[in-house]
Amino acid sequence: MSEWAVLTIAMAAACAVVLTITVINQRRIGDDDDPSETPDVIEYMTMMIGVVYAIVLGLAIAGVWEARGAAQDSVRHEAQALHEVYERAAVYPVAARDRIRADAEAYATHVVHSEWRHMVEEGSLTDEGTRLLDRLRRDVTDYVPKTDHEGQAYQPLVDQVAAVDDARGARGSSIEATMPGVVWFGLITGAVVTVGLIFTLQIRRTFRELLLAGLFSALIAFLLFLIWDFDAPFGRGIGTTAEPFIAYFPKLGG
Repeated sequence: MSEWAVLTIAMAAACAVVLTITVINQRRIGDDDDPSETPDVIEYMTMMIGVVYAIVLGLAIAGVWEARGAAQDSVRHEAQALHEVYERAAVYPVAARDRIRADAEAYATHVVHSEWRHMVEEGSLTDEGTRLLDRLRRDVTDYVPKTDHEGQAYQPLVDQVAAVDDARGARGSSIEATMPGVVWFGLITGAVVTVGLIFTLQIRRTFRELLLAGLFSALIAFLLFLIWDFDAPFGRGIGTTAEPFIAYFPKLGG
């Protein structure tokens, strides 16, 4: 059974139980009952629904913000590890050093100018980026140290290439949206219910009431837009950028 079927059954069952209990209680009320002595629950229910929905919105915003921060951290770690490979290669002979540095620059250039756009448009990493990283790994691991100094630098270089690969994998796993469809269903349904409850409070056409209703609706819409924008860490207006690569490799800025 799918999660949507479970959700539908659970919501229908909850509504059925509440409505059944309400109908049974209404039938048991005598003719001498005075409704004015019973507190009006409309305002209380409206307040509670607003509070619950505010908590849900807060959790959703915190979740997508955390995912965006994790995506930015993975980019920063990838660029930093790649920069370490570039700098640590200085202890190698000129030919090996230049080859490793050229591979590092080629990978960074591809990420900034080609792979980033591909991630936004296609939602995946590129095969060319994988190939360039494999070439960098081969050039680092295939070199045989000839001095103790080179031997001491060899393993840290290998570790930094592995760190680049790991951060690249984390970047790839952060491309897709983090909010599942069932959560969006709850957020949108909650927004409709919360805004719709305005009309249960006998709102009138005074300027003050209309202004407050409009501002409240606009606030709900803004928060939903904020969640939607943060939900794709690399793909929308406030998304993660390739700035760490440009910071470590200034030539890419042009």
